[in-house]
Amino acid sequence: MNILILGGGGREHALAWAVKQNPKCDRLIVAPGNAGIAMLAECADLDILDGAAVVTFAEENAVDFVIVGPEAPLAEGVADALRAAGILTFGPSAAAARLEASKAFTKEICDACGAPTAGYARFTDRAAAEAYIRQEGAPIVIKADGLAAGKGVIVAMSEAEALDAVADMFGGEFGAAGAEVVIEEFMEGEEASLFVLCDGKDVLEVGTAQDHKRVGDGDTGPNTGGMGAYSPAPVLNDTVLARAMDEIVRPTVAEMARRGTPFQGVLYVGLMIKDGRPRLVEYNVRFGDPECQVLMMRLGAQAFDLIHACAEERLGGIEVNWAEDHALTVVMAAEGYPGAYAKGSQIRGLGELPEDSAHMVFHAGTAERDGSVIASGGRVLNVTARGAILAEARDRAYGLVDQIDWPGGFCRRDIGWRAL
Repeated sequence: MNILILGGGGREHALAWAVKQNPKCDRLIVAPGNAGIAMLAECADLDILDGAAVVTFAEENAVDFVIVGPEAPLAEGVADALRAAGILTFGPSAAAARLEASKAFTKEICDACGAPTAGYARFTDRAAAEAYIRQEGAPIVIKADGLAAGKGVIVAMSEAEALDAVADMFGGEFGAAGAEVVIEEFMEGEEASLFVLCDGKDVLEVGTAQDHKRVGDGDTGPNTGGMGAYSPAPVLNDTVLARAMDEIVRPTVAEMARRGTPFQGVLYVGLMIKDGRPRLVEYNVRFGDPECQVLMMRLGAQAFDLIHACAEERLGGIEVNWAEDHALTVVMAAEGYPGAYAKGSQIRGLGELPEDSAHMVFHAGTAERDGSVIASGGRVLNVTARGAILAEARDRAYGLVDQIDWPGGFCRRDIGWRAL
């Protein structure tokens, strides 16, 4: 098969790595890709938010199957355009992608199907939002309604911080995403992520993971897009997992189908777990980044078969073959991230590192210049390893980190600390 993956980050590198291992893959193209992806697939210069351009490219290159990586093209309806052209596609319609594109819409769905989540209120007026914050007090959670590249959620530990967040959102810091604001109760517990494939009617669990959002060791400092992750997440034991599927995932999928907008793709279920009870934090409509990296390390070549079955609406009866192993990824980011950071610093030593089923460096924000790999983003590398136990995966991942020569980068040194 000729396969096209849309995206150019660490998630897409991990997807490409897994797909490439499957014998069904004849030709693999990634648009736009990055320096690491270019080592295993063709990279194409393509505007992945332009559905018509993506369709034309797919037709000209005899693409059999398109996997949409990031949320933005899904929200823009790129999957709809591909399906309308008769091209097999993995990823939800724009209508179904509202589960991520609108926090308020997700709350409506939860209300309709009885899925447990945080109490909330919606605002389009700054003064009303500020009055609500003063009434409720802190801690409290402020969310921009729309897509904000994973940065539109502020967990405010003080009333002043909450008021500042509202001022920033209505002041345009997140553009149109902040035109409506959702304010939620602060949920206590341990956060973890569940990943589920949905083909519109059937659902299949494909893994659990725990991300590390804060920039500094010990979960300190500002929120980021994610500084590392590991899989599986022990807090999501069989009992909690069953409750999450029965009380949250299946009712949501049924409600989406009832509305005539069936969900087809991967549903990232962000959960808060306390005393064995899961509640929904958020839905995303694509694999997490960096959670995808640890899931792909554990799934390997079968990831493609699962994704393909999902797109063809034949998940019923499909099973995941899990190894009894663990995977952990460490994000190496540019100094200054998540604030201002410099681009263009050279990264050395990558060519000497092992690349196998237990060791892999997935590129996120990289580019090639004069034969060298340079940093081109904030989160730059995802240094990933597998092990029989989590401690082994951690030691292998940090062993790789210590061999990378990049003075312009940094990482957290405590990924996996909750489970370890």
